Amino acid sequence: MWFVVLLLICGQDASSAAAPDKRIAAATELTANLTAGKFDEVTSQFNLTMRLLLPAVQIRAVWEGTANAYGKFQKIGGTRATEADGYFIVFVTLEFARGKLDAKVVYDKNDRVSGLFFVPHGKYQRPEYVRADSFDEMEVKVGQSLFTLPGTLSLPKGEGPFPAVVLVHGSGPNDRDESFGPNKPFKDIAQGLASRGIAVLRYEKRTRQHPLNMLLLGNKLTVKEETIDDAAAAVDLLRAHDKLHKKRIFVLGHSLGGMLLPRIAEANKNIAGFISLAGATRPLEDIILEQTNYLLSLDGPPTAEMKKEIEKIERQIATAKSADLTLQTPSSDLPLGIPAGYWLDLRNYDPAAAAKKIDKPFLILQGERDYQVTMSDFARWRDALADRADAEFISYQALNHLFLAGEGKSSAVEYLTPGNVAPQVVADIAKWIDETR
Repeated sequence: MWFVVLLLICGQDASSAAAPDKRIAAATELTANLTAGKFDEVTSQFNLTMRLLLPAVQIRAVWEGTANAYGKFQKIGGTRATEADGYFIVFVTLEFARGKLDAKVVYDKNDRVSGLFFVPHGKYQRPEYVRADSFDEMEVKVGQSLFTLPGTLSLPKGEGPFPAVVLVHGSGPNDRDESFGPNKPFKDIAQGLASRGIAVLRYEKRTRQHPLNMLLLGNKLTVKEETIDDAAAAVDLLRAHDKLHKKRIFVLGHSLGGMLLPRIAEANKNIAGFISLAGATRPLEDIILEQTNYLLSLDGPPTAEMKKEIEKIERQIATAKSADLTLQTPSSDLPLGIPAGYWLDLRNYDPAAAAKKIDKPFLILQGERDYQVTMSDFARWRDALADRADAEFISYQALNHLFLAGEGKSSAVEYLTPGNVAPQVVADIAKWIDETR
């Protein structure tokens, strides 16, 4: 989780501007006042529009929310600056107990602050296990009609035919790389596998590419429209490629994508096998409550305000589980504001039990430090498929929900620290695909 302060650009022309070093000093002073709780002093650098729309009281609320997520503020770190479209932008690194965050301060030509953001610290870096000269990447289109999705096919160099994998996203409006802050786990996996002779297709999620069309579905929205239809179409796209092995097309699902693997299997019978990365096996509403309680517990006992939030979520979950739930139930009464049709569609769906009926190989992978999908979910997969010779289970002690390595208790802030999917995960996936024929 990260917080973004409203960006306002108000194009005021000026004949001169302060020297870059003076604006860097001014941005450093602004962040020092921010961390000291001097919010009126922060607004003193704002232009008129920023003062009107982002008063000191709102800055206080955003700062306090940030501190709750990142832990105790420790110190101001380094700075860096750049220019874009006539604006001078200063990044000031803020160090907290649980990670780093950059304050992005945007100056207009009058040397007044026209934008203020909190953004993840650091940039994406390609992992060492990727050999960029061993594959090509090309743009493709997944699906048809109103919901066509842009995607990227990472194709090994050579004649083929190559095995291939479709990557299926977790919850939320994810991009093709499943980006979280500076991290891009799907890009790591795609290019890592392509470096090992396995083609990979990743694509924009429908809820990201076509949010308005999805919104218009209203209570007709289910995981079929959100995820399953596009995963099935992606498999067909790969089967039609002349350099790919038609009988060796696999599907890898992360989180919600892993949870839906049995339903994807029903939607397309031409899939050779399934790979679950942190695939949930318990009801989503139960996982939402568990995640909320976990995150709110990181800084000690919950406050009265936190308890109210938990009670609200508990009421929404009770409504989602109620026998009285209908398509007419307001989405505001349900978890995350998701319409009733979505919850009704998932009612009584047990991914682990459903997987038992799928006569295809499974690889189940799990990070042991994952607080979103836990070892309880992993155990349910293992229990359900224990008697299957074509099912393999691997957990990784140091990895979190994104399969990035870390130490101690995991938190949402950890996702904003630059890293890459662990090499062993990519190696294990490649080995399993090679052995699954």
